[in-house]
Amino acid sequence: MNIIISNSSSQPIYEQICTQIKSMIITEELGEGDSLPSMRLLAKELRISVITTKRAYEELERDGFIVSITGKGSFVAAKNLDFVKEEHLRNIENHMHSILKIATICGITLEELTEMLALIYKED
Repeated sequence: MNIIISNSSSQPIYEQICTQIKSMIITEELGEGDSLPSMRLLAKELRISVITTKRAYEELERDGFIVSITGKGSFVAAKNLDFVKEEHLRNIENHMHSILKIATICGITLEELTEMLALIYKED
């Protein structure tokens, strides 16, 4: 599993792990039933605390992306389309906030933004 941790990011390390694993699941790089590295192994590979990987795995399990089986490990859960859609919507919303900040600085109106989005949508 290729997870990259940025110490300069404002996002906590456990969130960086969660975000990257969720992305791998959503893009089907990780499929249903695939096993994840143990918390200890991932912590060792990333040179971080086991507590941090434990927190990431707990959050992933709480959100329905993985299931943990005592004595066997953690595995990618069966896809719940509602969770996947919610995650995509959250990502889109975050991007929209960034776009809005830049547009406000540049003095771009809502109508101009809507027009730009409509053009891009038609192109794709």
